[in-house]
Amino acid sequence: MIAFVRGQVAAVGLTSAVIEVGGVGLELVCTPGTLATLRPGQPATLPTSMVVREDSLTLFGFLDEDERTTFELVQTASGVGPKLAQSMLAVLSPDDLRSAVAHEDVKTLTRVPGIGQKGAQRIILELRDRIGSPTGAVMGAVASVTGPAWRGQVQQGLVGLGWSVKEADQAVEIVASDAGDAPDVGSLLRAALRTLSRS
Repeated sequence: MIAFVRGQVAAVGLTSAVIEVGGVGLELVCTPGTLATLRPGQPATLPTSMVVREDSLTLFGFLDEDERTTFELVQTASGVGPKLAQSMLAVLSPDDLRSAVAHEDVKTLTRVPGIGQKGAQRIILELRDRIGSPTGAVMGAVASVTGPAWRGQVQQGLVGLGWSVKEADQAVEIVASDAGDAPDVGSLLRAALRTLSRS
């Protein structure tokens, strides 16, 4: 079990980042919100979760321990694999997820691509006694990006989560008015995902 990775960011892609640890580049699959905090050449420490399959070993990286714990917990619900768990964290912060389950908020859970009404009800039923209560914590601060760079990051994040380029561009245009002078990429991405989920 690899609990965390600490090293220099070698590369940041659409759905993953490469962290150099002791001369070895480890690829970590991350949510767009986590990727937005990473800069090539800068040091980073990311909690991780390894998913072992017959034909692959995949290392997932997270913004903080709360995200990692939530990622592992939601996979205990039937029908929730690593990809869907990661999509849940791309749309909802761990606290938003706890709140949705605690309040049996099916509508909030169905914002996540891949979760329908029945899936949301099953997740609530299976997790409500284990996921805990909302803590009131704010999701880890996501690095602000100046200029139009945030548009590319949000668009790439949406495409990485399975939306088409056209759908991603339309969602970016809709949330552009919320960007302000110092856009928060994580918040804008979640807003864009909510827009796509409603359409």
